Amino acid sequence: MKAVVLAAGEGTRMRPLTSEIPKVMLPIANKPMLEHIVDAAIEAGIEGFVFITGYNEESISEYFGSGEERGVTIDYVHQKEQLGTANAIGYAKEYVKDKFIVLNGDVLVSSSHIRRMTERKEDAVITVKHVENPSDFGVIEISGDNVSRIIEKPENPPTDLANAGIYLFRESIFELIEKTPLSPREEYEITDSLQMLIDSDANVGYEVLEEEWIDIGRPWDLLDANAVLLEDMKPVRSGLVEPNATLIGDVSVGEGTLIRNGAYIIGPVVIGKDCDIGPNCFIRPSTTIGDRVHIGNAVEVKNCIIMDDTKIGHLTYIGDSIIGRKCNFGAGTKVANLRHDGRNIKVNIKGKRTDSGRRKLGVIMGDDVHTGINTSINVGTVMKSGSFTKPGELVR
Repeated sequence: MKAVVLAAGEGTRMRPLTSEIPKVMLPIANKPMLEHIVDAAIEAGIEGFVFITGYNEESISEYFGSGEERGVTIDYVHQKEQLGTANAIGYAKEYVKDKFIVLNGDVLVSSSHIRRMTERKEDAVITVKHVENPSDFGVIEISGDNVSRIIEKPENPPTDLANAGIYLFRESIFELIEKTPLSPREEYEITDSLQMLIDSDANVGYEVLEEEWIDIGRPWDLLDANAVLLEDMKPVRSGLVEPNATLIGDVSVGEGTLIRNGAYIIGPVVIGKDCDIGPNCFIRPSTTIGDRVHIGNAVEVKNCIIMDDTKIGHLTYIGDSIIGRKCNFGAGTKVANLRHDGRNIKVNIKGKRTDSGRRKLGVIMGDDVHTGINTSINVGTVMKSGSFTKPGELVR
């Protein structure tokens, strides 16, 4: 069986993190989120993949190649224009036969759930999740074991079963996709195609997702996903740890990495290859550090994702933040991560102030950002790729 993976989007709500790479290639626990999905699908028995790609697609094909190293096949299909999920799935028509799974490149799901989906016999199956606020989602109405209707964000939801965006289809869905009209959002929605399938008296079932469901739509979702995945990490220590460094709990250390004396690291933490950590730094739980990162003297990092080639030399604090590639922190840079009044932190997303739902959130920093010495960065700040601060500057 093959899996069609929707991976064409830039992820505009994730800017500036997606200024150079598509959303699905953003790292979680030191692997692109798309790789976590591929690994789960392979473990579930999927033998072939069709990646529907678009924005900066070369970064995906260069990373995954033909799939031979993983023992699978990978086909790449370019989506010319992003016109909705039905349109995206329609591009896979010539690459799949009989049954196939559809996965979203930004929704993490377990291998056990994918396996259960592959074993279903219906004409189509929708993955659903019990949620507390079903009116915020597309939900299904059921009749026995079948889906009778799909309703988008209903005022009075008939169930608490939200559509989780993972599907099992047969080839017959492509004929309906071709007949699917534009929605009010001016997109071709796969839920409209599914409703047409239901109305034709086809057998459309549902599979309740009992495991963790992580839908990564905004930057801070990366932190939540990172914490969950690190909890299941099996630590591997390939680098050099000097005798007076302290590593507590599950701490992975990549090849060529040096952990210097006085470093104090509490897992779960994963540190990539060829890093220089310490001396005398404090790395706290749920932190992911990429490759070739330097964390120096008197630096404290807590619950962060720090991407490749970033330098945090000395006398710096960073908490609950996502730091892009090739950033450089001047001495004494401080990132605030808690509002003094304890209220939720708001963030500018696509020009709108958005409630993150989090009491703790630091900076969302794009690639190649440089801070001057003694820079102070306020909670929920977004810093564009290539930007810089002056010495002593307050950024908010």
